[in-house]
Amino acid sequence: MNSSPLQPPATAPRRAAPRARPVWVMLFALTTAFALSQAYRTVAAIMAAPLQADFHLNAQALGLFAGAFHFAFGAMQLFMGIGIDLHGVRRTVLTAFPIAIAGSALSALAPSYAVLVAGQVLIGIGCAPAFLVCTVFIARHLPADRFAAISGLTLGLGGIGMLLTGTPLAWLIQATSWRMGFWVLGGLAALAWLLIWALVYEPPPPSPPGLGGATHPKESLGQAIGKFGAIFMLPHTLGIVLLAGVGYASFIALRGLWLGPMLMQRHGFSLVQSGNVALAMSLASLFGPPLFGRFDPGPAQRRRWIVGFTLLLSALFAAFAFTHNSVIDVLGPIVIGALSGYLVLQYADVRAAYPPAITGRAMAVFTMAMFLGVAAMQWFTGLVASLAAAQRVEPFTAVLASIAALLAAGALAFTLLPGPPHPA
Repeated sequence: MNSSPLQPPATAPRRAAPRARPVWVMLFALTTAFALSQAYRTVAAIMAAPLQADFHLNAQALGLFAGAFHFAFGAMQLFMGIGIDLHGVRRTVLTAFPIAIAGSALSALAPSYAVLVAGQVLIGIGCAPAFLVCTVFIARHLPADRFAAISGLTLGLGGIGMLLTGTPLAWLIQATSWRMGFWVLGGLAALAWLLIWALVYEPPPPSPPGLGGATHPKESLGQAIGKFGAIFMLPHTLGIVLLAGVGYASFIALRGLWLGPMLMQRHGFSLVQSGNVALAMSLASLFGPPLFGRFDPGPAQRRRWIVGFTLLLSALFAAFAFTHNSVIDVLGPIVIGALSGYLVLQYADVRAAYPPAITGRAMAVFTMAMFLGVAAMQWFTGLVASLAAAQRVEPFTAVLASIAALLAAGALAFTLLPGPPHPA
């Protein structure tokens, strides 16, 4: 009756049992979709210059382009969380991910800026469950005391997708066009979908029921939405959501939007040289999540660590804003990339802050806040850059300083607002 935590039971519900596969194999297959999601959300940093040239975009329009993916991604999190609870991880991701493939094709064919943004919205919708399915799968089927470490490893592996949008994408765009970049990413996304279809099935959660509340398959949509509403009524949710809206957003705003334009306009870097820095920043970001997951201090100290590293990141962005040295502008993003791994501690904090029956939905709320925060920050920093240019202020100074201020405000809210009533 008792199965290993790393091995699914021999019989899957509602259909003939497939041959048993290790949970690690299935998690790896799910991570390939997350890796493609990471690639899609960071294309703007390398595509910015050719898109500006082709569609005559200003900084605000570029920020809207970059933010469209994240707005759609974040807005769909509640629905994806309901889908996972009612229909499971496998069916949810296999249903949604083809929308990202279609959006990639639409972006590649886009005759206008409006169609390009529409393509980004489709990609964001299709990628919406990509990391959520990984976290829920880990929470349901792997040991609870290893959640932070395994989530960190998954974040690190998924970050490989960002390597594609560094030097390789820059070289491809320089040799062909930005449209070919979307075609290649769409093809890789199709391969990821096939891998998930072939390898992933869902073992039933252990007893007592695992995280996410998947034990009531006939739960109505209204009941599912009501359970999300209950999460927002808890007093400690607001602080979690406000910090979630700025932490990951600061990393993606730099890596996914402003890094390439800053290096090219401040220091005259070529597209490929900018891609090399983006690649180095992405490589650094691969090691942070597993490292922070490995050294997770536990519930008693975790929140202090989260606040401390958020303030450190704020200080780095502030210092980065007011120095125009090429060495600092190359090394600074790499350091920020490595430190961004502390965000895995926020996932562990969310897991500890809510009862097991609603943790899957709490993860969806947290992920929604993260990516709506990314969309808002990319749009806001685009507006800041446009206003700064109009006032003859160096736009990247204004952008980086505004990110530093938002990080400090998020840390303050997380500290002053109510926390969970007790560690889990």
